[in-house]
Amino acid sequence: MNPHANMIIISSLILGPVITITSNHWIMAWVGLEINMLAIIPLIAKQHHPRAIEAPIKYFLTQASASSLLLFSVINNAWDSGQFNTSQLSNTTSCVMITTALAMKLGLAPFHYWLPETLQGTTTMMTLILTTWQKLAPLSLLMMINQSLNTLLLTTLSLLSILIGGWGGLNQTQLRKIMAFSSIAHLGWMSLILTLSTKLTMLTFYTYVSMTATMLLMIKLLETNKMSTMMTSWTKLPMLNSMMMLNLMSLAGLPPLTGFMPKWLILQELTKNNMTTIATLTAIFSLLSLFFYLRIAYYSTITLPPNTNNYSQQWRHKTNQKPYLPPMITMSALLAPIMPTLTTIM
Repeated sequence: MNPHANMIIISSLILGPVITITSNHWIMAWVGLEINMLAIIPLIAKQHHPRAIEAPIKYFLTQASASSLLLFSVINNAWDSGQFNTSQLSNTTSCVMITTALAMKLGLAPFHYWLPETLQGTTTMMTLILTTWQKLAPLSLLMMINQSLNTLLLTTLSLLSILIGGWGGLNQTQLRKIMAFSSIAHLGWMSLILTLSTKLTMLTFYTYVSMTATMLLMIKLLETNKMSTMMTSWTKLPMLNSMMMLNLMSLAGLPPLTGFMPKWLILQELTKNNMTTIATLTAIFSLLSLFFYLRIAYYSTITLPPNTNNYSQQWRHKTNQKPYLPPMITMSALLAPIMPTLTTIM
């Protein structure tokens, strides 16, 4: 790609969510979402193979449909209230449509079908951007209008996302698809607590970004894209392979790792608000995600491939050193002891 074109695309990719987050006008927020969408499509289609063309088409069609629904609902609300301010949502139908449109952009169930297929057709680094940075603008809009959201609709979408995020990942062998279903499940946790505590939503998003980014960077460094190649990854970087197991357990939410912290606080907040049934269902549905995290950990760390003598001991050779990985692994696995400090700051 031309360096100048690449610079413009990357700048637009950064600028789009910034415009959305800093805007209090619906049209400007919509413009930011569109800039962001149009900037990411050339990057997804950068590779020259059929799956890399299929992925951006699916992404574009879904995001364009969600943007159209968002714009229609915003205009419908302005027709009723006479203004485009993001904090003034008086039309109930518009609130439901805005929630649905942003759920489509995020990839919440049952609007999640585009996410695994798009991630499977792109590279690991693009998967990292799509599962972290691209979620920032729609989630910020949901946080801005959290007082006007339909709680029943958002709770239903959240529970369905946690269930499908765990269920859909059970029979997957491709790591990028597994990370897509992991993203769906985590977004369900974020949107579940959105109407009760935006601070908890932010904390969950930050921990999710740190854990997901670390996991995908490990996958890129180990050059493994599917479960069958995970068994030989121990020959490349055995220490990193062990750290991957810690990160997977943190994604699953096992104590005393970082991922346990937001889930514990969310369940506690739900219980305080007399939503014990929803908290129980959420905890039960999250066990499905735990299963496929354990399966990846089993493949990568505990299981050795047959005929191990055929594999060269690659760790004896000089490998690429990534200085950013140790602090990221620490953040994604060992932040739980400072939970009181984090909750105070938030």
